[in-house]
Amino acid sequence: MEHDPEEIWNSVLATTKKVLGTTDGVKAIGITNQRETCVVWERATGKPIYNAIVWQDRRTAETCAKLKLAGHEAMVSEKTGLLLDPYFSATKICWILDHVEGARARAENGELAFGTIDTFLMWRLTGGNTHVTDATNASRTSLYNIETGEWDEELLALFKIPSTLLPCVMDCAADFGETDQAVLGAKIPITGVAGDQHAAAIGQGCFHPGDIKSTYGTGCFVLLNTGAEKIISQNRLLTTIAYRLGGVTHYALEGSIFVAGAAVQWLRDEMGLIKTAAETEGLARGMKSNNGLYLVPAFTGLGAPYWDPDARGAIFGITRATKPADFVRAALESVCYQTHDLLTAMKQDGAMPTALKIDGGMAINDWAMDFLSDILNLQIDRPANMETTALGAALLAGSHIGLYEDVRKYKSKPDKSFAPNMGDEVRQDLLAGWKKAVGKVLA
Repeated sequence: MEHDPEEIWNSVLATTKKVLGTTDGVKAIGITNQRETCVVWERATGKPIYNAIVWQDRRTAETCAKLKLAGHEAMVSEKTGLLLDPYFSATKICWILDHVEGARARAENGELAFGTIDTFLMWRLTGGNTHVTDATNASRTSLYNIETGEWDEELLALFKIPSTLLPCVMDCAADFGETDQAVLGAKIPITGVAGDQHAAAIGQGCFHPGDIKSTYGTGCFVLLNTGAEKIISQNRLLTTIAYRLGGVTHYALEGSIFVAGAAVQWLRDEMGLIKTAAETEGLARGMKSNNGLYLVPAFTGLGAPYWDPDARGAIFGITRATKPADFVRAALESVCYQTHDLLTAMKQDGAMPTALKIDGGMAINDWAMDFLSDILNLQIDRPANMETTALGAALLAGSHIGLYEDVRKYKSKPDKSFAPNMGDEVRQDLLAGWKKAVGKVLA
């Protein structure tokens, strides 16, 4: 899956200008982005040499499988907290260098630059004057040692990535440069940067060990703050950097679900079963049960805790009486079951959350969040400000220039909470059906 980096840049620039209206009074800029999308461009011109490869792209699955068979996953995991999977940036970079004519030689000569989208945007915003990223985005490349806080030579050698490609890694709140006068009409400092899920955790006020949030967008990402302790999961969760402020790193456990809101998009755009995402709440609420129908949305493989890139989606339990509403409810339920898988893995790693903070577009669906609370047997808290990712980036930027207090003092307040109201026997029956369905799609 690819996107034209120029289209991304033009869209971001147009949206920024529209939102700002004028640069008068703008004190600083915060940036958040999808963490694993990979761009390689020419240093001399800023022109990308290939389309951006996004996180859902699976073209390097065979490469990852070979590296696993060669016994490299333990080393990668120990240093990066990640698993060998096409989801992360390293194998994407290598693919571009090997498939674009002359790219590897140019990279070794220092003519090219790599970045996740934050780095690419800052390069453009500053007129090519800064090649930087923050620790959270660096931690998702499979090239960054999250304990030493440096690009790792052994990892660079394994993935065949020249160090000349890489940006400088900074705290999440830092002086990343200032915008070029020609771009936004003013020189504005960029002082806050974090990957999307890390920024959402900051926007939810997850600054203490045990704080946990789950974002429901195209995919779903559960992030649990573990403080200064780097916990290596025994259940195939990721160990990642929650944030780095003042040179001090705080870690997190993360579970990644590849398909959440994307399942609803599939119902709408490919299947034509609904016209709008908003319809799903009423359709699901109008049913007394799921009628035994389970959707496993492994459209691009399964993420945590399975990490099976070869799994594919399937629907189980179809009968002559199955209707569009059954498919809708199955899609919504699948997101909740996958979240249960993640929290179960976290509990097995020693984490016992007492409440879950939620955000993202899918979190506005009250039926889905009620069912989520039921299936997790856990309180769910939804904030008034659902744009927690943007809020997190803004808090980082504002706190660095003294506009706000220390960002770590910020506390999110729930606007609505959901409490479990499902019998344990019903819950266990539903989960048993889900586990059976997942077992049938694992490769």
